[in-house]
Amino acid sequence: MGGEWPLIPLSDLTEPETPITYGVVKPGMQDRGGVPFVRGGDIASGQIRTEQLRTIAPEVSSQYKRTLLQGGELLVSLVGNPGQVAIVPDNLRGANIARQVGLVRLRKEVDAIFIKYFLSSPIGQAGLGAQTMGSVQQVINLRDLKEVRIPLPPLREQRAIAHILGTLDDNIELNRRMNETLEAMARALFRSWFVDFDPVRAKAAGHQPTGMDAATSKLFPSEFVESELGEIPDGWGVSQLDDLAAIHGGKQLTTVACQPIGPFPVFGANGIMGFADRTTHDGFVIAFGRVGAYCGSVHWTYSGAWINNNASSVVPKRWPEFVLQAMLMTEFDGMRTGSAQPFIPNSSMASLQVVCAPDQILDEFCAVVHSLRLKEHASHRESRTLAVLRDALLPKLISGELRLEQATRFMEKIGS
Repeated sequence: MGGEWPLIPLSDLTEPETPITYGVVKPGMQDRGGVPFVRGGDIASGQIRTEQLRTIAPEVSSQYKRTLLQGGELLVSLVGNPGQVAIVPDNLRGANIARQVGLVRLRKEVDAIFIKYFLSSPIGQAGLGAQTMGSVQQVINLRDLKEVRIPLPPLREQRAIAHILGTLDDNIELNRRMNETLEAMARALFRSWFVDFDPVRAKAAGHQPTGMDAATSKLFPSEFVESELGEIPDGWGVSQLDDLAAIHGGKQLTTVACQPIGPFPVFGANGIMGFADRTTHDGFVIAFGRVGAYCGSVHWTYSGAWINNNASSVVPKRWPEFVLQAMLMTEFDGMRTGSAQPFIPNSSMASLQVVCAPDQILDEFCAVVHSLRLKEHASHRESRTLAVLRDALLPKLISGELRLEQATRFMEKIGS
């Protein structure tokens, strides 16, 4: 049982020669081709966002050899995304970390994945001093990180718990990668038909459009005309977004009504912020982030949602997949107003100009992309279910309230 496991300060679980510490205090200017450099904001959702890492000069990094990464260590965000924890992948060997990141290099008899899950649990977050979303808490004290007390089962049980939770995370990651592929397919088709006009250019050159059957090819013209947006296919037009969809501001939802689980997602500017038992819109709806740091973000669902007051709802009148993809591929930076708090008025979004094809082409595009979006939607729902299950199992396994044998049988049922 978890109550029988010893509670050990995290600092006692590290290699003696490498105590818990933070990294480079004065990184200096960006040095292209220099040493990759992990900041607090680069750690999110249990991973290091390697695609956004900046680099620092090798001579600066060499002054902080104690925090040169070897792979397999734990990194804890102290500032930026306080409380976020990730394990260093092998491809970041030789990188360094910022002052806003805590480095935890564990002894070999301690499983890093188990410790990561504990620190990510409500008990671990409370020990770190991390607060819930919306708090004014911005910093985790390095002393609190060192002193957080870890319930430490034998290594075999650590690994078993890590395996159960990691299996759920692996499935979530698999879904994420599949959704990236589905999104890329929808984007590529939209770009080919409505941005680059590949079928029209192929016919204008006397060729059959690549990868397209004869019936679909007949829908496209073979000539171009001039429009206010430049050259477009003959017979096509230019519409405003509000010709294609109804646009409304969102409605505030109380904190009590926004729950961790529920039948309908609550969309804010940064995506799903919780769940509710009622909706502002049924069926397909697009949520557009209209204020704050995520101003211009686009989110969607087929199953109804509550659109909160820092977002706007966009409900297509026809061709929902076309309207969605047009928004996903639009750069909204030029619509932003305000300096302290970026904001996009609904009127600006309503006037967004979109190249529109004849009905049959839009129908064909939506028929193809609809199946991709349904798969993506189902994958998102499955991932949310898996995340809820993981978050429910995590404290029970770590505390010993749920025995490993029970959890293993439960996971076998899920896999069958």
